[in-house]
Amino acid sequence: MKKKILIVDDDPRNIFALKLTLKARGYQIITATMGQEAIDLLKNDEEIKVLLIDMMMPDMDGYETMKIIRETSSIKETTVIAVTAQAMPEDREKCLEAGADDYITKPIDLDQLLIAIEKF
Repeated sequence: MKKKILIVDDDPRNIFALKLTLKARGYQIITATMGQEAIDLLKNDEEIKVLLIDMMMPDMDGYETMKIIRETSSIKETTVIAVTAQAMPEDREKCLEAGADDYITKPIDLDQLLIAIEKF
């Protein structure tokens, strides 16, 4: 059984494209559109191994969401991959400092994403 992945993005088109692609590769996919929803899903489903999170979301952004995940003992070990349109070197550092295990820029390079998912 392949890893269960939670995709968090406020844009349904991004979720649709990622979900379709990853499901075709055999992953189980769950989706959320807000940070708090993602935290709740992680707390209630121990099978989720990887979180793909958009950094720029309304309400609670990816940085704030990652901070809460890393401070919550039951979910802090979840692999978090930041997904963002922000592609400057300092953006990568900011994501990693906020608690991301890896960082992928949009538009997403599928090979790079699959490597990141399988690395952890």
